[in-house]
Amino acid sequence: MENEFILRIFVAAILGGLIGLEREYRSKEAGFRTHFLVAMGSALFMIVSAYGFQDVSMSEAHRWDVSRIAAQVVSGIGFIGAGTIIFRKTENIVSGLTTAAGVWVVAAIGLACGGGMYKLAIASSILVLVGLEAFNYFLHKFDKHAKHKKGEE
Repeated sequence: MENEFILRIFVAAILGGLIGLEREYRSKEAGFRTHFLVAMGSALFMIVSAYGFQDVSMSEAHRWDVSRIAAQVVSGIGFIGAGTIIFRKTENIVSGLTTAAGVWVVAAIGLACGGGMYKLAIASSILVLVGLEAFNYFLHKFDKHAKHKKGEE
């Protein structure tokens, strides 16, 4: 069983790292290392939550809820993500929201890996990468179109 746990952590780290590489390439606030660590840590928390307390004897009055640690991962990642969000009052611009959302979804991918849901984690990672790249592509297309239109006026 321990080899399965190592595989879960490894897959989570790779998937988080791939998303982090895209963020690193775009020179965003959180890059490879952050996404790698968040995904791996989330997977580890999920594994510990689900399997780490099997040796503890429980009575009917004391039941363990394995989803409690996963819920706390979500809260903790919200705190980390908030650190990447910056509001520039003088320019009235908010930046870092996509990075915060990326860290949040990487935590979810890590939890999925920790739960052994590899297909879900891989599909989610692919969707994240497609979403980030597609958004970037269309943003640049619209930006060029807007600049070109302003030049005509």
